[in-house]
Order: sequence, then C-alpha cells, then structure tokens
Amino acid sequence: MAPLNLHHLRLFRAVAREGTLTGAARMLNLSQSALSTQIKALEDSLGHDLFERRGRGLVLTEAGRIALDHADAIFRAAEDLTATLRQAGTARRSLRVGALATLSRNFQIAFVSPLIGRPDVEVILRSGSQDELLRGLRAMALDVVLTNLPPARDAASPYLVHELDEQPVSLVGPPPGPDAPTDLAGILGAEPLILPTPETAIRAGFDALAQRLGVVPRIAAEADDMAMLRLLAREGAGLAVIPPIVVRDELASGRLVERARLDPLRERFLAVTIARRFPNPLVDEILRAAHA
Repeated sequence: MAPLNLHHLRLFRAVAREGTLTGAARMLNLSQSALSTQIKALEDSLGHDLFERRGRGLVLTEAGRIALDHADAIFRAAEDLTATLRQAGTARRSLRVGALATLSRNFQIAFVSPLIGRPDVEVILRSGSQDELLRGLRAMALDVVLTNLPPARDAASPYLVHELDEQPVSLVGPPPGPDAPTDLAGILGAEPLILPTPETAIRAGFDALAQRLGVVPRIAAEADDMAMLRLLAREGAGLAVIPPIVVRDELASGRLVERARLDPLRERFLAVTIARRFPNPLVDEILRAAHA
C-alpha cells in the first residue's frame, strides 16, 4: 500500500471545511482542476470516495468523515510537536454526542462519565432540537443522540434506538409545612404546580392522571427545559412534575423533597444511533457501560 500523502490530506481537510472545491481552491491559491485531481488521488489511495455532491456543495461520505477525524488528529499532533518539542502524547479519539436541549443535564453527565478524564478520548457535546440532532446523526456529524423522544421508525428508518434508563416521575418541591396534605389528590388540588409543556410525554401522562383523579391542577408555571423546571422548584414557585434524577443534588441536600410519586408516569432515556459501515468504537463502549 502506498504511503499516505499528507499534502493530499491537508488539501482534503481544506475542502471538507469549505464545503466546495471553488472555495477551497481560492483559499489554497490553487486551480480548481488541480485541487480536484489531488483529492481524486487521495480517494484512490484510500479506496473510498470521500465526498458526494449535493446541489452545489460537497458533503462528506462516511469514509470522508472518518478521514477528516484522522486528518484532524494527525495535524493536531504535528502542531503539538512543533509547539512543545517533545513527543506527542497518545492519539486521541473523539466521541460526538448530541443531546436534546431539554434533557436532564445530570443524565447527560452520567452517560459520558465513563469517558471523562481519559487521556485518549475527547468528548464533544452538542445540544439542539430533535430534528437538528437527527439530521446531524444522519450526516455523521454526531455519533449518538441522547433524547427522551423516540424517533419515528418504519421499514426505511435508519435509526437504532437503545433504551438506557427509565426513571419515575415525582412531585418535587420545598419541604412542606405541618398542615400540608399528604395524599396525591389533595396535593394536586392544593399546591401550585410547575409542569412540562403540553407537547411533552410527561405532560400528556400527567394530564391524564389528573383527569382520572378528578383534579383541576393549579398551574404556576410551564417550561420545556428540565433545567428550568429544576430552577423554578428551587425558587419555591411550586411543586415540579419532574424525574428525581434531575434534582438529585437538591434531594440529597434536603433543599427539595419528593412529595409524591406519580405512578405510572415514567421518563425514558434513549440513545439513538444509525448503522454505519465504519462505526466509532467509542459508541459501543459507552453504550455497554450505560447498560451495565
């Protein structure tokens, strides 16, 4: 096998960042035809197409995404060597994790914690909407997506859904006074409530539970972000309908208490991946750790 041409690799990296041959050629002060020829030579040496054309731009194939990761690592190591005049450290691998913006931060940290602090791993966290994250997953800009919303699946769906955990949902708030009700219907009828917004699965389950109990809840606030539900509960705005994992630290300190468990409401935590020809080995490693 011919040695890898690092000049070709550097040109490939520029095209990947610019997204077009025209833009990269202008930046590199090369003709577009010369740049195209050298990218083709790199693809031939690797045995895989690195780009596919979409409209007027170029997007990375799966092999191209892997090549870019390695190119970044190669040139980062070279820069470290130049800067420190000593042998570069162990090659680092990257895991790109996308998380639903409203997902519990405590759950996100628990998921990536097996890799945190490892000298050979860089964890890159991105947040966004479900649609944004799934687009990133399909484009291989993300390796795994954390969510509590199962993506729609059919025979043509590319998604692999891994159920990581299922948490109870509770009423959580400041410690109650001596005369506060203790039964669920009494609490729901008497206390101001901080609820997830109506489009969430938890809210749909809560509304059905309140209807079964014949209770009209007093809604003090609504939020689509678990972190905001947590802050509102901490500020005493009412009792939050929330999985206890979100307020784990406050429950441990006694600042907040669990007033009632809202059975059968549950919050599901999911990891979504897609089948890849060249899977990132860190994905399998962290999923096995999560299931363990």
